[in-house]
Amino acid sequence: MTSPLRIAIAGLGTVGTGVVRMIQTHGELIAQRAGRPVEIVAVSARSKDKARDVDLSAYAWEDDAAALAQRADVDLVVEVIGGTSGPARDAVEQSLANGKHVVTANKALLAEGGHALAKAAEAAGVALRFEAAVAGGIPIVKALTEGLAGNQITRVMGVMNGTCNYILTTMEHTGAAYADVLADAQKLGYAEADPSFDVGGIDAAQKLAILSSIAFGTEVDFDGVKVEGIERVSLMDIEQAAEMGYRVKLLGVARMNGAALEQRMQPCLVPATSPIGQLESVTNMVVVEGDFIGQTVYQGPGAGEGPTASAILGDIIDVARGLMIPAFGQPATNLVKAERAETGLGAAYYLRLTLEDAPGVLARVADALGRQGISINQMRQNAHEAGTAPVLIVTHPCGRIALDKALEEIAAHKTSLDQPVALRIEQV
Repeated sequence: MTSPLRIAIAGLGTVGTGVVRMIQTHGELIAQRAGRPVEIVAVSARSKDKARDVDLSAYAWEDDAAALAQRADVDLVVEVIGGTSGPARDAVEQSLANGKHVVTANKALLAEGGHALAKAAEAAGVALRFEAAVAGGIPIVKALTEGLAGNQITRVMGVMNGTCNYILTTMEHTGAAYADVLADAQKLGYAEADPSFDVGGIDAAQKLAILSSIAFGTEVDFDGVKVEGIERVSLMDIEQAAEMGYRVKLLGVARMNGAALEQRMQPCLVPATSPIGQLESVTNMVVVEGDFIGQTVYQGPGAGEGPTASAILGDIIDVARGLMIPAFGQPATNLVKAERAETGLGAAYYLRLTLEDAPGVLARVADALGRQGISINQMRQNAHEAGTAPVLIVTHPCGRIALDKALEEIAAHKTSLDQPVALRIEQV
């Protein structure tokens, strides 16, 4: 009989226990598909005595996750602790150094040090797999590294944070304000007590940086992602977008802009009839465009015990089969350090300005935009309270640098009562 693949699991939270449950439930099926059994031999977490709804009695326990890397009876370590330092980093680095395969769901660690980890894995002759780190149960890493490997990728984009998509779609459907929907998302467990990592766009930007590396053959460059969150998107913005045939999404986009890599995560207006525009609730979607394949769309649950455990098991089974693919689709030594694009391609923008209701104010706005070469396609002034005028503008296509200069001038004037909101209109 073929020898089993012996695994250890570092972290026994929702995802870690999900992996245990999946192996216990589908052990025979996994062995049939992998060509050999997959067996858990050891586990580690912060507390051994914490109540968990899986039976761990058959597995060795290590108080220190890094100790799993030292065990002679372990072939592969699954890291689902999370974080960029401490036990998670120690467990991954020491596992690779000791010749253990690693499967991780740790997007933050990969976004910060993925290139170095990939080089370490290749030097040790072991696999570093991370399907679960991006878009949960959607097999997007496998799609890019395998199914689309013959294509020159031209653009990767998507909705990669379910919390933000839940907030934006719920605001649209219920007419509730951002703060109220965020509070409900926290009660439902979709958002953390401190939601800034999600609503600020950081979580999704980390995922985008990982996909960019695979798609364009570059070193992971999370610091090169231009990030804006959804905190300032109002119900008015969502309603106005709907009137124009758009929906608001926290959208990640990566593409080569000449020789430079453009990466941005920001709330955008997208056509309501597009696949991304139709995306609801906590679901994720990634769209990949290639020169021969055209546009491909991948949709599914972006988080949760089952979807994330499913992605991890997919990676484990590949290792059990002996499938050795470089972590980012090609040898880490081939990945280039990308030049950062200073600006993206021009686009139309939706602007919301809160201005003093006084003579000459709109003329000053038009003048500030005009001096930056930005022309106005539409302008609307909605019903408003005395003394305050919310002004909505849609520009013709323009560059973001020029737009920011104009908005900075508008915001600095005493007749501007709040910081302007600018949402790119993305054609997807």
